[in-house]
Amino acid sequence: MFNVVLVEPEIPPNTGNIGRLCLATGSTLHLVKPLGFSIDDRELKRAGLDYWKEVEVKLWDSFEQLWQEREPGGRFFFLTTKSERAYYDVNFRAGDFLVFGRETKGLPESLLGAHHDELLTIPMRGTRSLNLATAVGIVLFEAVRQLERPA
Repeated sequence: MFNVVLVEPEIPPNTGNIGRLCLATGSTLHLVKPLGFSIDDRELKRAGLDYWKEVEVKLWDSFEQLWQEREPGGRFFFLTTKSERAYYDVNFRAGDFLVFGRETKGLPESLLGAHHDELLTIPMRGTRSLNLATAVGIVLFEAVRQLERPA
């Protein structure tokens, strides 16, 4: 349905929880190296429960590799606090890529600068950021809602 991209994720339980979100929505999880953990990490699998083995996971050596090998037609949206455009202002389509950055630093400035027109944010008050798994859940389920609502 969708593609969730984690660029250099650092915390195994977040990635495990995001894996479950991807499984629940029929989405593919793309992990861009370097990872802050081993893909066999016990905490990762614990957070993913017994579902982890069912999650469609693709590993990439770099974002550039993912970009070069992407399927035609898939649009990319980059989630950041450095945008004014809200995620719910986009009409998502099946196959879109939702790109999220590291838990501690977000997406690299090089990606943000190169994709300025595709930046999205989750509007919030009183905090500068949300937990990565929470942020993915918010945006991913809005995208799913848009596809599944009656025409």
